[in-house]
Amino acid sequence: MGVSVDNIRGLVLAMSSSIFIGSSFIVKKKGLKRAGAYGVSAGSGGFSYLYEPLWWAGMLTMILGEAANFAAYAFAPAILVTPLGALSIIVSAVLAHFMLNEKLHIFGVLGCVLCVVGSTSIVLHAPIEKDIESVKEVWYLATEPGFISYACVVLFLVIFFIVQLVPRYGQTHMVIYVGICSLMGSLTVMSVKAVGIALKLTFSGMNQFVYVQTWIFIVVVVMCCLMQMNYLNKALDTFNTAVISPVYYVMFTSLTIFASMIMFKDWDSQNASQIVTEICGFITILSGTFLLHKTMDMGVKPPSEPTPPNNL
Repeated sequence: MGVSVDNIRGLVLAMSSSIFIGSSFIVKKKGLKRAGAYGVSAGSGGFSYLYEPLWWAGMLTMILGEAANFAAYAFAPAILVTPLGALSIIVSAVLAHFMLNEKLHIFGVLGCVLCVVGSTSIVLHAPIEKDIESVKEVWYLATEPGFISYACVVLFLVIFFIVQLVPRYGQTHMVIYVGICSLMGSLTVMSVKAVGIALKLTFSGMNQFVYVQTWIFIVVVVMCCLMQMNYLNKALDTFNTAVISPVYYVMFTSLTIFASMIMFKDWDSQNASQIVTEICGFITILSGTFLLHKTMDMGVKPPSEPTPPNNL
């Protein structure tokens, strides 16, 4: 199956996004370190990083990356755009090696290669996006029983993590913070895609902002992004950047593809061979991120004297 023009546009935007986002992890990490030196660190619940210009520089870089990512979802399916986030892991790992002294070993290089190979496989076999003529069509997909059930499960898990697990294990188990970001991220992507489609249609002459559904999707995007930013900052301030990036990628991508399958039914137009090839490409990327994780983990030291949870 050939690659459509819209998929190519989505590919270029997604690759640009990965470069910006991968760089932002490093800049924000340096800003968080500076902020933690003269105030309460983000990992301990502080917000001193808001006064650190370097953190804001990283935030601006991330916003640029997310804007490109946002635009990519308007042109290409989530199953194509989201896995390409692996490229941000490569950027992050390489920059961390040179700028944060978080060493990248030979298996890390192999992991980077596997991520590129897997991404290429997905790009060449990605499904062509179905034509959507109104944001109301997206709203109909979002309110079907299958996706409503998925959203309810996600919200339950996020509340459970925040209330029960964060106070006890947040400082010692990275998966808690990253899990919250990833769960909310899957809902964010579905809403971002809806808003992206609304903007695309509006620019083509069909105003979608007259529909209340468009504004509901925008509110969901803002709320989910704020929560992701908060817990991602906590994760970055507490754990090694080169470990956070691949783990976050694996969890976020897996959940997003699953959510997209439920909501947009991306695989309905593809045959078994194409679906299997995409799955193999994704598994190749997972293998690459696993190698990056284990390689960079060689240089990880646990946080010294972590702040004990407040049990009052």
